[in-house]
Amino acid sequence: MRMRASIGPVAGRLAVLLVGAVVASSCTSEKITYRSEPSFTTPPAAAGNYVGYADTLTKQTVCGTCHVDQQAKWVTTKHANAWADLQASGHAGASCVPCHTVGPNGNAASDTMVGYVATKDARYEDVQCESCHGAGLTHVTAPGLGNRPLASIAVDTGTAFGNGCGECHTGSHDPFVDEWVKTADAGHAHPEAHALGNASCTYCHVGQDALTKWGVNTNYVEAGQSATNPMTITCAVCHDPHGGPNTAQLRYPINVADTAGNLCMRCHQRNGKPAAPASSYAPMAPEGPVLLGFAGWFPPNYTGPDTIVGTHGSSANPNLCVTCHMGKMTVNDANGALVTSYMGHTFAAAPCLDAQGVPTTGACDISQRSFAACATSGCHGSPAAARSAMTAVEGRLALLDSALNSQLVQIPATELKKTTMNTAIGAKFNLMLAEKVGSAEHNPFLMETLLTSSIKQVQMDYGIAPKISVNLANILPQMAANNR
Repeated sequence: MRMRASIGPVAGRLAVLLVGAVVASSCTSEKITYRSEPSFTTPPAAAGNYVGYADTLTKQTVCGTCHVDQQAKWVTTKHANAWADLQASGHAGASCVPCHTVGPNGNAASDTMVGYVATKDARYEDVQCESCHGAGLTHVTAPGLGNRPLASIAVDTGTAFGNGCGECHTGSHDPFVDEWVKTADAGHAHPEAHALGNASCTYCHVGQDALTKWGVNTNYVEAGQSATNPMTITCAVCHDPHGGPNTAQLRYPINVADTAGNLCMRCHQRNGKPAAPASSYAPMAPEGPVLLGFAGWFPPNYTGPDTIVGTHGSSANPNLCVTCHMGKMTVNDANGALVTSYMGHTFAAAPCLDAQGVPTTGACDISQRSFAACATSGCHGSPAAARSAMTAVEGRLALLDSALNSQLVQIPATELKKTTMNTAIGAKFNLMLAEKVGSAEHNPFLMETLLTSSIKQVQMDYGIAPKISVNLANILPQMAANNR
């Protein structure tokens, strides 16, 4: 075993504690492994108890000498190269330094002159453990459950907020959190009142419960507070701050066509199939099953495949949900100066653009929406072609929607209250599915099939013809021709 040449006074205490930790763990494992730890010296007084790197060359953090698994994941992330990337960017400035080093940004520190900004010491370069957890010297010198510097999963922006991802991932250069805040109406940044206290809802609406459901067992400030201090779907719910095998430190991949394995579909897969009576089971978040082609009620008269996958859910669109909902763009002014870098975190598909061309939330005319992602993904030949296809498809689906609705209003209400599945309940579900999830975007082929076959089945079972004229035999060929 190669021993280190020197060790500081704090390092000596750390070494003793490490040995103690190994011995204490021997009650569950007979194998004891001894290894030398990187040299660790007492940090400068000006650093404010931040310990930083034990070895700058290998990017071995002091924290990581004990938290080995987290160190191994973190060193593969962009955070571990934040300083070098800043220097290579060509625009490194003093205002950039706090977000590319260990210091007050990202944690609850009240003193703004700590870590790198106070010492200019290389041991504090990069976004290390303490950037999120806060100063670690107290815990390193006397490890205990009571003095762990826990990170927070809370997220917000503004001068009154001094903690978390929002202290760095904000502004025109990196506006992830600014965009996320705008999703209040869409749900990610909004605490849904109906979901609180409902165990079947909270794991997709409350951050702590989502992390628990996904098997995340690392500790943080708000852990165990889902009832008293429920977090929304914040950054740390989808992204693992410590790193991992998926792109952008995501907890699950985005390119897997499976409702259990795809990050977005872990939640966006609710109520894709009907249940009786109709009032008990409306579509809630069935975007995943719709995209992958197996949502909805397939009537008895339907003889086609059980799964109908459109282009957006096929291998032609490998990133699935993210392609449309998280398209990135850079917006410059007339002089070429940066207005903003849009990061896709409003999650708006084909987002509306304001007068400057900046994506916004809310409704707008289709002519004001950006279809750039539809072309860059390879699904459509150009943004104009995608816009034209959507206009045509929406028109035909609206016609089918109106035709089926004109039949359902004539069916006795008692049919929808029956406790066994029937044509009225199934057709009603398909109608709600078409109206709720943006069927023209997610899977027009599936929805055209469900609506067309529902219209036929209602007429067959109840003798009610649609009051709106529609050529059911000609819809599918038209849709296939225009959805390019």
